[in-house]
Amino acid sequence: MIKKMTYASSGVDIHLEEKAIKALASEITYKRTGLGAPLTDIGHYAGLIEFGDYALALATDGVGSKVLIANEMKRWNTVGIDCMAMNVNDLLAIGAEPLSFVDYLAIAKPDEEQMAQIGKGLQRGAELSRLTIVGGETATLPEIINGFDLAGTCLGAARKEQVITGEHIKKGDVLVGVPSSGIHSNGYTLVRKIIERSSFNYHDPFPLNPETTIGDELLIPTRIYIEILDVIKECEVHGLAHITGSGLLKLRRITDLGFDIHSPLPPHPIFKFLQEQGEVDELEMYKTFNMGMGFIIVLPEQDAQRAAKITGGRIVGKIISSGIRVGELEIV
Repeated sequence: MIKKMTYASSGVDIHLEEKAIKALASEITYKRTGLGAPLTDIGHYAGLIEFGDYALALATDGVGSKVLIANEMKRWNTVGIDCMAMNVNDLLAIGAEPLSFVDYLAIAKPDEEQMAQIGKGLQRGAELSRLTIVGGETATLPEIINGFDLAGTCLGAARKEQVITGEHIKKGDVLVGVPSSGIHSNGYTLVRKIIERSSFNYHDPFPLNPETTIGDELLIPTRIYIEILDVIKECEVHGLAHITGSGLLKLRRITDLGFDIHSPLPPHPIFKFLQEQGEVDELEMYKTFNMGMGFIIVLPEQDAQRAAKITGGRIVGKIISSGIRVGELEIV
């Protein structure tokens, strides 16, 4: 009998990771005062600091092990979009407009073609995010890095009264789910282990769409949800959630209330393929991947259809007293 695969069995235990992060954060206690003083505690999507009438927002993230698939396919022109998206989307989830970006590229050895392709992705990500890349750092670390690692930090801003932390979320608010472009940039340790255990490789035609390969399907870049800024301008938004690593568990970042996702967006075929190949439980899928829904907007019912039209999403549920459920599936 094939053993069912989980994110933890592939090498990433989100519960142990959460404990380790808490241990790290518990040691970080110094807080600046005056200009640049923190406006939020560690733990939301982005950190906010005092800047007069504005709150400056900072987020940092990387592409993760998706770069290993890019290496296998020898195609690196989309991972820069992923790097940009993972940062920008976290800023958008707190209501901040992205302004500028710096990247960090760690490499085993310089490769002009590889770095040019990475640069093309970063450029495209900047265009989609309406921001400027103002600098960065490249480090050649042959004794540490095998291949490359790409990460970055994004700076954004919002007027203080426009910051959205989730504090205004209330029972009865409606959830608008916004489609993802695919797996985005999370859960790839499990993805890679599933492919390694299966009879497929990255260069094989994708069985559910033979016009593309499995590798190309897995390299579809993360969607950048810049239209969230338009939603904020036109609607009364109470909460925003970027669905990344740990899937729908990310919803706990924005409120202690519950989420009844009674009409979830349909997952992309790639999720079905991975679930079948890895014998992954439905619950584990929703606690690891975005499952077709990369962003959730929480707002009053009267604004829901407007938000759905702007983003290409639709109403998927509502706020309840406690818990997170998708259909009949209890996430927590």
